[in-house]
Amino acid sequence: MEPTSEPILQVRDLVKHFPLTQGIVVKRQIGAIKAVDGVSFDLRKGETLGIVGESGCGKSTLAKVLMALERPTSGSVKINGREIAQARGAELKRMRRNIQMVMQDPYTSLNPRMTVGDIINEPYDIHADVVPRGDRRKKVQELLEVVGLNPDHINRYPHQFSGGQRQRIGIARGLALQPEIIVCDEPVSALDVSIQAQVINLLERLQNEFNLAYIFIAHDLSVVRHISDRVGVMYLGKLVELGKDTEIYDKPAHPYTQALLSAVPVPDPEGRELRERIILQGDPPSPANPPSGCRFRTRCWKAQEICAEEEPLLQIRPGTAHESACHFAESHDVVHIS
Repeated sequence: MEPTSEPILQVRDLVKHFPLTQGIVVKRQIGAIKAVDGVSFDLRKGETLGIVGESGCGKSTLAKVLMALERPTSGSVKINGREIAQARGAELKRMRRNIQMVMQDPYTSLNPRMTVGDIINEPYDIHADVVPRGDRRKKVQELLEVVGLNPDHINRYPHQFSGGQRQRIGIARGLALQPEIIVCDEPVSALDVSIQAQVINLLERLQNEFNLAYIFIAHDLSVVRHISDRVGVMYLGKLVELGKDTEIYDKPAHPYTQALLSAVPVPDPEGRELRERIILQGDPPSPANPPSGCRFRTRCWKAQEICAEEEPLLQIRPGTAHESACHFAESHDVVHIS
């Protein structure tokens, strides 16, 4: 389904820092972990925005802040024009109906002491006015059927299901309150490859059926390309590139994105020989002490003096068709990733 033009989610200059403290009796702050540091983007109905990047770049922290599971240090998160980042109490409870999450690990995200029916029914216990109590069992069975599970298994426990089936249960729980936005935090990374395809196809079908908007966080660039309309690339707490999936994958402009794509396995032997492999030197800097200017400059082969002095803004650069945060951004053809 084509996304509408009006943003349902607006994120502006979002910052989340975790304080570093010293001392046992008297604690004093000596710094901060800059997990998310100035992220901005829009999300429209029916659209999937993929978020990719190395471990520790801030993807999961971003997801938690969007869900108001973590309070931002500064910045704005608006759902349908209403600020969720500062909402409290009953207002926050109402707004959370509209944004739900599918967790990464289907083995630990479901309570082993609760039946599948109780797990999917739990949102209705919290938001009691959504479905009348007498209709909840039928509604839970309908949700099980929607995600491809047998509604007669409502009284079974999570350990009686496979990993892929458990993730379907998690998706059913996410759909219970009929949200407009679902945050998928690496929802297929713990599953076998064949099961990953089934879950991705299910998510796409549900998106078309319910006009859902997804924030899809993943390490697997091939999976992100398959499901996403737009892709954002994160590095050390910042978005360094943002554009349509075809733009990012076929003509990446930021050196970090080019390095990421060069590491993706290519099934075609001829394409494998043609592709230039980019090996990044060193480890990512600490988010507690990021480099001045461009955060990628310590690993970048294009880095010059201006990169240390001036932080590049996320914007469309000359010769590129989408936004990138690099002083020397240049579209670069890559071997196609299936």
